[in-house]
Amino acid sequence: MNNWLAALLGLTLLRLIMAAMIPLSPDETYYWLWSINLQPGYFDHPPMVAFFIRAGTALFGNTPLGVRLLGPLAGALGSVLLWRAGEDMFPKRHAGLVAAALLNATLILGVGSIIMTPDTPLMFFWIAAIAALGRWLATGDDRWWLAVGAAAGCALLSKYTGLLLIAGVFLWLVTQRGGLMALKSPWPWTGLMVAALIFAPNIYWNAAHGWVSYLKQGSRVTQFELTSSAQFLAELVVGQFALVTPIIAVLLALGTWRLRVAREAGSSLLLWLSLLPAVVFLAHVVSGRVQANWPAVIYPAACLAAAALPERLLLSWARPALGLGFVFTVFAYAQALAAPFPIPAAADPAALQLSGWQSLAAQVTALKPAFVTGDEYATSAELAFNAAPGLAVAGLGARWQYLGMTRTEAFGTAGLMLARNRSTPCFHQLGSITRDRGGQVISTYRLCAITAPAAFLLLPRP
Repeated sequence: MNNWLAALLGLTLLRLIMAAMIPLSPDETYYWLWSINLQPGYFDHPPMVAFFIRAGTALFGNTPLGVRLLGPLAGALGSVLLWRAGEDMFPKRHAGLVAAALLNATLILGVGSIIMTPDTPLMFFWIAAIAALGRWLATGDDRWWLAVGAAAGCALLSKYTGLLLIAGVFLWLVTQRGGLMALKSPWPWTGLMVAALIFAPNIYWNAAHGWVSYLKQGSRVTQFELTSSAQFLAELVVGQFALVTPIIAVLLALGTWRLRVAREAGSSLLLWLSLLPAVVFLAHVVSGRVQANWPAVIYPAACLAAAALPERLLLSWARPALGLGFVFTVFAYAQALAAPFPIPAAADPAALQLSGWQSLAAQVTALKPAFVTGDEYATSAELAFNAAPGLAVAGLGARWQYLGMTRTEAFGTAGLMLARNRSTPCFHQLGSITRDRGGQVISTYRLCAITAPAAFLLLPRP
């Protein structure tokens, strides 16, 4: 146990170093803008990621480490909670250590813990809810339902996917004899009330803003097309094998399959928490692309299921699974830091997300425009974080009006828009600039002279 804690501490220190050294991705700078003006809700998601970032920047300022500080720490504490859940659900089998080790060897946690997105707090609170349920199963103390409710409410305040956690627990209770008995007690319902109270500010915010966040997330359904659905399904499967890493993915699948016949008290809970999100995301494939990070919530329960596999199987495959997983993680860190592998920058996911933003901001600053914006929220957010303090950065589009920002006084003033999309109108193009990595072009932006409309909003700056 001491060796495992020492390894977890070392891994956490490594992740903190990576978090400090790797440039921020566009989504991270966008969520950083949220954290400057805390609210109960935003156009895209609930606010927990902004709270995490605000706590980190309060300690380490507007730096990559400040933005990401709570990611590695949440990953470490979540690992301890997953260990506790495994010991409660599968006692005397070291299942907790195996589950925590498997989860840490995936790119889901290895990379996800150093990139601050809504999935970071969601994963932590999802694990916390499982750990609290494990304590309830092990002790029979109904007061643990208050902790379950608090964790579920915080998960829902992290990302609306948290609703699947609540639904999964409910389906588990109504399909189990012991669960039906538990529902006759006031404690699970009290826990649900705790979750509702935690989430209530987001409901109030949405009510005051035309339910914009719920409508955005609920409008992802598009027309069914067989060809596109097959492509989306293939992308989802391949993406999950890459993020979970191949051997671990097989172990998780075997463990989840075994849950059908397992007799341990928590097995059916883990089955519901694995299968319900999986079914929802598979159903989504018929109408649109599932982003690779969305199914991350499946893996804590699946890792616990894998940890309960027969000991002989785990002894044969655990070491190669962990070894390959950590090799994948090291490769991902190295590519993000120094790009040692000869992947063209325009095709490298690490470069597309992380590289060249500081040099792009420096090029724009040198042009000394009255203000600058982008035709994508990613460009505007990165400019707001990286450009020199004297440069006014503005937001263009519906999402910015929900951040409570200051309207620009530069109405009628000439500025620049960086247009990456070919479909963006550019009536007066002044030239172009590129974002690159080591001389390799990642993206090209047209420099469009524009006049600030009244809808422009000044983005907050460091």
